[in-house]
Amino acid sequence: MFVVVEMVDTVRIPPWQFQRQLNDTIAEELNKKLANKVVYSVGLCICLYDITKLEDSYIFPGDGASHTKVHFRYVVFHPFLDEILVGKIKYCSQEGVHVSLGFFDDIIIPPESLQQAAKFDEAEQVWVWEYETDEGAHDLYMDQGEEIRFRVVDELFVDTSPTGPSAATADSAATPGTEDSSQKKEAPYTLIGSISEPGLGLLSWWNN
Repeated sequence: MFVVVEMVDTVRIPPWQFQRQLNDTIAEELNKKLANKVVYSVGLCICLYDITKLEDSYIFPGDGASHTKVHFRYVVFHPFLDEILVGKIKYCSQEGVHVSLGFFDDIIIPPESLQQAAKFDEAEQVWVWEYETDEGAHDLYMDQGEEIRFRVVDELFVDTSPTGPSAATADSAATPGTEDSSQKKEAPYTLIGSISEPGLGLLSWWNN
């Protein structure tokens, strides 16, 4: 679930921080910059593990701050494919079951990866597994807050860095009261899960 990744970055330290220990200041600046942020194709950064190398610091003309190239290792949340995780159902929608790990919420289990036969209950807004037994079918509801065991089957990174205004954005800005559907916010890192295999699914089902 968690991995240690080697990274390199240039850290800017303002003059009023010069009286502090260099390592402490750099560690604080790295955590302020990276903690709880998603790095594209790397994962969700958690915290600094250690600093492995400090290169020379430079002060550039017009800027009184020092700039130091730092080699460091960072703890990152990036589960490997086929890893089994335990989370809680955040909510259900037509798109599938949305799961949270507490510190990471962008997990979805699509309908085709649910235990079959499954159906979406529009009234209750939950997915229901129609579990077949010798006595007939039983409806098992995937309620919000229930613990669920799932397998990571895919991951999706989206580059959310700012880009220049497009022609569509310019047109919508010129017309007050209109909204651009392309402005929908996307998660930078999403995990795709599956509970279609025996032993996976709501823990309350298997414990009972």
